[in-house]
Amino acid sequence: MSASQELERAATAYALDAVKMDKQGNKGRAITLYQKAIESLLQLVQLYPEYGLNKVYVQRAIAYQERIKALQGSVSPQDVRNEMEREAEHEGGVEKATPEGKDEGSELIITEKPMVKWDEVVGLDTAKKAVKEAIVYPVQRPDLFPLGWPRGILLFGPPGCGKTLLAAAVATEIDANFYSIDAASIMSKWLGEAEQNVSKLFISARKSSNEGKPAIVFVDELDSLMGTHSNEVGGEIRVKNQFLKEMDGIMDKGKALHVYVIGATNKPWDLDWAFIRRFQKRILVPLPDHGTRLNMLKHYVGNLQITEDVDLHELARLSEGFSGSDIRDVCQSAQLSLIGEFFDSGKALDKEAKPRALTMVDFRAIFDSRKPSVSVDMLSLYNRWFEAFKAL
Repeated sequence: MSASQELERAATAYALDAVKMDKQGNKGRAITLYQKAIESLLQLVQLYPEYGLNKVYVQRAIAYQERIKALQGSVSPQDVRNEMEREAEHEGGVEKATPEGKDEGSELIITEKPMVKWDEVVGLDTAKKAVKEAIVYPVQRPDLFPLGWPRGILLFGPPGCGKTLLAAAVATEIDANFYSIDAASIMSKWLGEAEQNVSKLFISARKSSNEGKPAIVFVDELDSLMGTHSNEVGGEIRVKNQFLKEMDGIMDKGKALHVYVIGATNKPWDLDWAFIRRFQKRILVPLPDHGTRLNMLKHYVGNLQITEDVDLHELARLSEGFSGSDIRDVCQSAQLSLIGEFFDSGKALDKEAKPRALTMVDFRAIFDSRKPSVSVDMLSLYNRWFEAFKAL
């Protein structure tokens, strides 16, 4: 067993014993054990200072420190008892009573539906076509797919190009329950709960499908959960194994489940091969082409006052290599600069006064001071990975 695994196991044992003592009212022993758990967690952080989950371990240590303060009398006895019961449920693995009408794992579902329409996803025709074939059509006519359909869809590409928007649009199109998760929501601050979170998530998703409502599990920044790391510790390994098990479960061709896992990543080369092969569709979400950039510019300046000299075709040319979010930022920066000028002039104090319209000079000034957020080297990496692993 590695040193990191030993420390994590020690922290888990100390925390579980601390909660047990806490529940029994043995405050002195509980405080000692919480302190030992904190020491183990901080040693783990010091041993692997670059480890991605250090923030989670620090949060746990802070939570245990707050418990120590509570036990030492910094809060009322009733608050101590309430917190003690909550911790006992978390740490001891006791299943919480599910409120009536609320499924396990429902806390991971977006409460507000992502009402994104297909026409709001500008461009990305190849990606939209692949996603429709993998998800939308099987939901609409499952009888046409005797060999089953893909349940794992990987969206990869430069940041700010619409991966999340595309996943939200699919969920709207098929009226699916949309589970949006990331490393922070899965890797609970309580030791030993992360695998349970994954299990509960898929239990809820399968329940939704069995009741006639498709489910989409959207994993943003997939590489942070499913990537390859040279210094993995036990908790992360267990979560990855649980996720693999759950994905294998929904991909059983004998089951007509409409549960889909859509993963989004800016670093596909960091993914573990075991996960790459479970995403039957691997789709590049690229930088927008000229026509797409033109449509984006029309969309973003639609609510702005511009002069007749603003040539959107020329702006589309100037924005070569810019992502969708870069283009939005350009339009926003032009408007902010204009408003700054308006306030500096003192005219803004007059409630009836309005700023002038944006000109072509304003937009050119922004382009002169701004570079694309995606480098040529990054684009080369995406294209090479796509050629090696593409599956449209």
